Amino acid sequence: MTTIRDMSIGYLLNDVTLLFRKHFDRRATRFNLTRAQWRALKCLHLRQGIRQSELAEFLEMEAIAVGRVIDRLQAAGFVERRADPNDRRCWRLYPTERANAVAEDMEEIAHGLREDATRDIDMQDLQHMIDVLTRIKENLQALDGGAEADAAVLPSAQQGR
Repeated sequence: MTTIRDMSIGYLLNDVTLLFRKHFDRRATRFNLTRAQWRALKCLHLRQGIRQSELAEFLEMEAIAVGRVIDRLQAAGFVERRADPNDRRCWRLYPTERANAVAEDMEEIAHGLREDATRDIDMQDLQHMIDVLTRIKENLQALDGGAEADAAVLPSAQQGR
């Protein structure tokens, strides 16, 4: 009998994520965009006018790395930097028409990949999987509230070693 201890949920999720990325990258090679560039464009497409620092936070990347990504996207004509009217030190980021056209194509690629990945899987099963994964995510996010308590306990526990 398999128990929850025997299940490799994290490994399976990681494998599925890696396979999605690999197949998406293969399908998107014609755009000559790195995954980081595509993620930045996708974010800007949905959140036009955000600051570079907000983009870095959303993408969970260092600000300097995001700056380089934006530099390359701007040089390629995908992104426009505009001065922030409320803060001269900040730039607001906007996708160009070229970026918007590519975003639509990339959405088509993502849609096709989702269809291929979920072929022969009942919609009810997919919805159940999404519901379960959402609950797992919520459970893990709830653990973040205890992170400070864990950090406070951890050093004293290590002192006894």
